[in-house]
Amino acid sequence: MQPGDFVEIPLGRQTQRGVVWGKAKGDVDPAKLREIYGVLQVPPMAEVTRKFIDWVSAYTMSPQGAVLRMAMSVPDALEPPKPVFRFTLAQPDGESTDPGIRMTPPRKRVMAFLRDHPPMEQADIMRETGAGASVIKGLVEAGIVRRLMVAPPSPFNPPDLDIPRPHLSEAQENAANELCRKVADDGFSVTLLDGVTGSGKTEVYFEAIRIALETGKQVVVLLPEIALSAQWLQRFRDRFGVEPALWHSEVGQARRRETWRAVADGSARLVVGARSGLFLPYANLGLIVVDEEHEHAFKQEDGVIYHARDMAVARGHIGAIPVILASATPSLETLANVEAGRYGTVELSERHGVAVLPSVEIVDIRQDRPERQRWITPTLKKRLAETFAAGEQAMLFLNRRGYAPLTLCRTCGHRFQCPNCTAWLVEHRAWGKLQCHHCGYTAKTPDTCPACGAEEKLSACGPGVERLYEEAVETFPQLRIEVATSDNIAGPKAAAALIDRVHNHEVDLLIGTQILAKGYHFPMLTLVGVVDADLGLAGGDLRAAERSYQLMTQVAGRAGRGDRPGTVLLQTADPSNRVIKAIAAGDRDAFNEVELSQRLTHGMPPHGRLAALIISGKKENEVDEAAWRIGRAAPRGDGIMVLGPAPAPLSLLRGRYRRRFLIRTDKQVRLQAMIHDWLAKVKTPSSVRVQIDIDPYSFM
Repeated sequence: MQPGDFVEIPLGRQTQRGVVWGKAKGDVDPAKLREIYGVLQVPPMAEVTRKFIDWVSAYTMSPQGAVLRMAMSVPDALEPPKPVFRFTLAQPDGESTDPGIRMTPPRKRVMAFLRDHPPMEQADIMRETGAGASVIKGLVEAGIVRRLMVAPPSPFNPPDLDIPRPHLSEAQENAANELCRKVADDGFSVTLLDGVTGSGKTEVYFEAIRIALETGKQVVVLLPEIALSAQWLQRFRDRFGVEPALWHSEVGQARRRETWRAVADGSARLVVGARSGLFLPYANLGLIVVDEEHEHAFKQEDGVIYHARDMAVARGHIGAIPVILASATPSLETLANVEAGRYGTVELSERHGVAVLPSVEIVDIRQDRPERQRWITPTLKKRLAETFAAGEQAMLFLNRRGYAPLTLCRTCGHRFQCPNCTAWLVEHRAWGKLQCHHCGYTAKTPDTCPACGAEEKLSACGPGVERLYEEAVETFPQLRIEVATSDNIAGPKAAAALIDRVHNHEVDLLIGTQILAKGYHFPMLTLVGVVDADLGLAGGDLRAAERSYQLMTQVAGRAGRGDRPGTVLLQTADPSNRVIKAIAAGDRDAFNEVELSQRLTHGMPPHGRLAALIISGKKENEVDEAAWRIGRAAPRGDGIMVLGPAPAPLSLLRGRYRRRFLIRTDKQVRLQAMIHDWLAKVKTPSSVRVQIDIDPYSFM
């Protein structure tokens, strides 16, 4: 038995599975030791993976077992695969030594087929010869045919590295050469592939993937959204002739089992998927690509709380392999690392081919007012009509799912709130229900107010995409209009179907949320209207301005990606806002400079460090008591600031009351050690949960 072996062990009255980590430490009474039941027939977990798990555990302050569980996320994969049986002739001539065997026509066909073919599976023999299973069974019993047990083949074909690549521009060629050099150097590096929307970043890093695959290495590409993989997968198939291994929540259990084992034995050469794909037990990982590295979706908020981009860099460092971070709107943390010389960078400042960046116009809704209970301004309505008259497509962007974000009674003012969360219920009129987008609670939309009993007095406040769809249908009844949100685009198949309809010009107008903001290439889409550009700017979130800038820039990037120029209209009530002005001017550097300067003034990331403590429980008084005790023991000193405890903005979430601390420190403070020593001084009841979020992205 060696470190990395997967084993079965007795634990109490149960049998558990785990990984041999190394030599045991500490003095244990030999009488308490128990024998391991056995080593499982699966490739051992590589040392680099075990080191990565240890590092993630220490950085995120999570138990090692919780991190290991992410790498052992498919328990069935530890079972040996079902054997595959194939059939062949027992003798080359197929003759039987038993003269009593009757040679029926089906038996003769099977024998003739096997004489001319290598060992075949029963289903293939039956299909080619028309013989039944009983015929093959009879030949086996007669000793004429042998049944062979073979290892199941890998479900993933090797990529075709000889397929001619598409033509690259000079800028793309230079960027690809630099990335390929980093891969060929076979050592740790982090390179930001910084390219405007539509500049062809994917084709550039495909060249780096090719180099890694040529040397026999495995590659993982992390994407922030499951739906994003649909168009990406088609581009990969065109480039390498095969399907990569997919890893996300929509993959079925049987396929997950196959993929996990294929990653562990090295036969899955390329994995593309969500953030959890980083924790698969790679046999020989040689390159990590994080596409749309700025995306908030790479942050895991439950269980082990981590940011996949940062963990990817750590995995690259531990394994001494290159990491590529790709984005049109890089995060400030990544830009700070580039500025400090820790990351390299290659730039693509122009769109590929004849496409040019769209023009951006500001529409002041205080002057250009929509009609009452309408959300599309006259200017945007006119531009939409012109776009459709030219035979082109358009998109309306509003980052609100459902019909309306709030429903209230006009008689008594009652507001419909989730019973489990501090959040309003969102109306989904098409489904006739109210839903909480935090815990999933749903209720049928009532006919009367539950507070005062008034009939027909319930009012939808504010627009969601469903309400915008209703307005668009009334304004342009002849158009083919579709709504795209995470409610109806649940996975790659649904996304692929939508892409096909848009490409085939079966859709004139797309209305959607942030699911449409990135990754999609629609050549005939020339107009993008951002219906509420102010949404998200007013929050007290540290990253509100940065995230809004990134999101709207990505949305704007959907326009004019073909040979027709694109236009973006930003509807806003605050045209002087620096985010709006920066997008309109296309001046990313100026925006980032101001944002970084403000962060520096207040000691915020990337110039300082943040952590959050979230105290939660079913009983509010117990949560308050625990938070008070933790607050009294809070550390103090130079370069340390502890804010709280305070009720979280979502002070009730999924039935649990929540209080938060925010810790800000200088970069030289050993943040994790400080928090460890702090919490060790306080005993909290088992009914209260204390979660630690290092480098928080959510402040809810």
